[in-house]
Amino acid sequence: MVSVDTIKAHTAPSFPQRLVSLLRRHVPISVGLGILWLAAMVFIACFADQLRPYGITAMDLTNRLAAPGNAKHWLGTDELGRDVLARLLQSIRVSLVIAFGATILSAVFGTALGFAAAKFRGAVEHLVLVLADFQAALPFLIMSLAVLAFFGSSMLLLVCLMGFYGWERYARIARGLAISASAQGYAAAVVQLGATPARVYFHHILPNVASTLIVSMTLTFPEIILMESSLSFLGLGVQPPETSLGNMVGFGREYLTRAPWIMLAPSLVIMLTTLSISLVGDWLRDKLDPTVR
Repeated sequence: MVSVDTIKAHTAPSFPQRLVSLLRRHVPISVGLGILWLAAMVFIACFADQLRPYGITAMDLTNRLAAPGNAKHWLGTDELGRDVLARLLQSIRVSLVIAFGATILSAVFGTALGFAAAKFRGAVEHLVLVLADFQAALPFLIMSLAVLAFFGSSMLLLVCLMGFYGWERYARIARGLAISASAQGYAAAVVQLGATPARVYFHHILPNVASTLIVSMTLTFPEIILMESSLSFLGLGVQPPETSLGNMVGFGREYLTRAPWIMLAPSLVIMLTTLSISLVGDWLRDKLDPTVR
């Protein structure tokens, strides 16, 4: 005789089925596809060395400008016979590392200045707001071109330079949210209990405003990818023999009519990655914003 537990075991949905059902109910299809694409990009960035079929500088002169579908080179080769797939995988890693590092640097720098403005007010607040207005009014691409042309291009300099992009947004958001949170009861209660200002801001106020800052990071991330791609396209970003998505697009433009796959492959990755981050960022903003709910 079949027991009730056996029937439940056969009829109860498995964990993957429950997960898919949950995603269908709470995540739109476009956002789900964006999350899958971003997960694939992160996986490629982590395991690019293992996934690359060839080295990024390995040349196959007998297969120069080979079209996609070649038995040895699935995405074709460039003008030097280098495998486009291998260079694309490495480019994804480099571009994501630059964008991720710059986004974290920008968020930390801007949030710290915003908290300082909210804490000290007066001259400090005025100075931070003036710097934020100056940064917002300054054409960042032109400034980046000038800095890289004068000091030369390196990975560290590029990440630090990109890290100053968009910090004024975090400063304004952190300042406004910190002032609002300081006026609420929980912050005043913690101060009366003897907590230091650093503990109040980083252990009590920051967790309550983190959701807004995270959403802002998802909106800044694709802009930094596009900025790095623009600089590499102009020849002042990532330098050979290293490669990035913008670097590949810049070199591929000279062969657009003869070998369009050199430029189209990284261009498609840039487009899909920035689109996915924007979709996920908008969805997170709607989910985490209490005024929308």
